[in-house]
Formats: sequence, structure tokens, C-alpha cells
Amino acid sequence: MVKSMVAKHAIWPKEEDIIFSLAAKAQIDKELNGKENVIDATIGALMDDEGKLITLNSVYDEYKKLDNTLIAPYAQIAGQKNYIEAVKKACFKEFMPNGHIRVVASPGGTGSIKMAIFNYTDENETILLPNWYWGPYKVICEEINRNIKNYELFNEKGNFNFNAFKNQFLELSKNQDRIFTILNTPAHNPTGYTVTDNEWDKILDLCKEVSIEKDKKITVFIDIAYIDFSGKDGNDTREFFKKFSDLPENILIIIGYSMSKGYTAYGMRSGACICISSDKDIADEFYYSCSHSARANWSNCNRGAMELLSTIMNDDNKLKKYEEERNSYKGMLKQRAEAFVKEADNILLDILPYRDGFFVSIPCENPLKVCEKAIESKLYTIPLKMGIRFAVCAVSEEKCKKAPKIIKDAIDFVKSL
Repeated sequence: MVKSMVAKHAIWPKEEDIIFSLAAKAQIDKELNGKENVIDATIGALMDDEGKLITLNSVYDEYKKLDNTLIAPYAQIAGQKNYIEAVKKACFKEFMPNGHIRVVASPGGTGSIKMAIFNYTDENETILLPNWYWGPYKVICEEINRNIKNYELFNEKGNFNFNAFKNQFLELSKNQDRIFTILNTPAHNPTGYTVTDNEWDKILDLCKEVSIEKDKKITVFIDIAYIDFSGKDGNDTREFFKKFSDLPENILIIIGYSMSKGYTAYGMRSGACICISSDKDIADEFYYSCSHSARANWSNCNRGAMELLSTIMNDDNKLKKYEEERNSYKGMLKQRAEAFVKEADNILLDILPYRDGFFVSIPCENPLKVCEKAIESKLYTIPLKMGIRFAVCAVSEEKCKKAPKIIKDAIDFVKSL
């Protein structure tokens, strides 16, 4: 009897995505018992206090004004020219690094990650990630037969653990000529940490040190999915981009840009892979390699989303309106996060260092059991390998104040078993 038809490399465990599975259970609970009685901190999307998805009027009003002929056609494989320029402006603002910059459109930030890992690592090679990281990085690596090596993200002072990063970086450089690492900053998912300028200096100095060996090829991928909800005005957390100017030619910087969070355009699946290189030939190579990947995987991306970003970024009044509306919700997000962090501190709930962004993470043993216990109090969170993730982006300030006590009680209960 034939028990399997799929190719061997495509056989995976029969399991649902845990985030969407728990989100579905939370939704059922809200329908049965009232949304006011449930704390749903599962999905990483910005919700209002009533649990309704926030969509920026300054974005969707412009989208609805687009002529059908700007939405319906195929886009160019690497992205429309006006979109490419809009991405540069939206990403860097006034902090454009000095170098050769190329952009290839991707379906959200996830598409940019897939292109970068596929094109800048070989099969069976290892990429470097912190021990707290966004789960789909692993899924992508598994899909294309890449391995992962972890380092401890935080040191004893709650800062970026540069020594751990350095040790693993150097160890990796002994075993392979390609060194590929991902830094999800600012507003790291799932902890909310942001790498500081001083920490960036250390990271880049290490890259330069290793790059002296000309056979080494170093790629630093920066996932900036949450950048527009970081810092005070969105500019102060972009200054680090200037540090990528005039790097050695065997250090390539790739940035994963996404419209999903900053423009509340999750379902439009629009993003870009951006490279910065001191060498024109290497930058051109990036453009054609990633364009080939785009053609081979999704052909081209969402034309309407491209026109939307171009429309906003090329009109000062529309851009100002967008930034004012986004910043109002950024303020709301900060208040929620502050409420959670303050209450956690009051009741001595240990959380990981939070700076900005959609999530707070709580280290604990047996995360799944902790989540299951919290569900008894109608609190839904996401279990990770070493703790749980709480989405402050999706929970009202009032519920953010209540949640730490429920979580602490759940952790204490599981410890007592």
C-alpha cells in the first residue's frame, strides 16, 4: 500500500502552526464567553482595545483611490521602479548609507529572508541566530537544508551578549567560509530588544576583523519588520544604517523590509530585500541573484501595494498624515508595554529586556504547560522554546496590567508540580 506520495525532502510533521491554532481557540473563547473576559495575546498584529484589527485610514484611503489599472497589472519581477525608490526612502529616511544599494521586491519580510538565506548560504551550511528568535527562521532553514547555531542573546546585565555572539561567530568562521547571521532589530521579535549603536560598533568591528581573510564571505541580515514602531520618532532608531557605509567588499549587508507592521498591511504581503555593498559588482550580483529567486518562487509581487507605498512616500502631505496616524498608535503601544513591564516589576515577574515593539517575552520552564495553565484564567499566549511570548500589540492597557499576575501564578503553579 502506498503510504506516501510526497518527495522525501517535503515530509514534515503533521502539525498546525501553534500561533494560529491558539489564536483560533482564543477566538472561540471570546465568542462563547465575551471578548471582555478573554486576554488574547497570540497574534502579532496591532489591535484596538476592543480586539479589532487596526487599519490606518491614511493608508487604506489612498489604496482605495488607486486606479484599477495601477492595481491589476503584473509588476516587474524586481519591483516597479517607483516602488524601489519608495522603499529606499521609507527604510533609510535621512540615514542612507554610502554604498551601492539594490532593492528586489519580496512578498513581505518573509520573502526577503528566504531569498537572502537561499542565495548567500550553501546546503548544509550553518547560520547564526540568537537563542530567542522568530520561529519561521528555522522553518525556512529546514526547507532549504540549512542548519542553525545559537548564541545567548542577553548577558547578565540584560544587554546584547556580544561575547557569546563573538565566540559563535569566530567558531563558525573556522568551519566555513560563509558566515551568515540574522539580527532582528530594532524591536526584536519576540523580546522587544533593540541593538544599541555601541553594540553595532562591536558587531561590525568583529566582521571587519574576520573579513581580513579574503576567502571569508560575511553576510549580516537585518530584519527591520518592526522599525516603524520603535524609538521616539522612528528616526532615532535608524541612525545605525549609516554604519554600513564603505565596509570591506566581503561584508554584505542585507535588510529585510516589510510593509506589514508599519502600514498595517499584513495581508498585502509586500516587502523588499535590500543590499548595501561597497562594491558595485557585488551589488549587481545581488540584484540578479535575487531577481532570479523571485521569478522562480513567486514571479512578482503585489502591484497595488507597490503603488500605495509610492503614492504615500512621494507626497509630503500624505506622508505627514500617515506618520501622524501611525505615531498615535505607537504611543498607544508604548503605554500598553509600559503597563505590562511596570506591573511585572511590581510583582517580581521576570521578563526579558524590553525596549520597543509588539512583544514581551517571559522566560520559564515548561512553556506549554504555563500557557495551558494561563488559559484556565482565559489568558492566551504563545509558548516558545524557553518561555512565552505576550503580544502587547493586541491587548488593551487595562488587560496588560492584569496579565503579569496571571502569568506569574501559572509559572509558580507549574514549578510546584
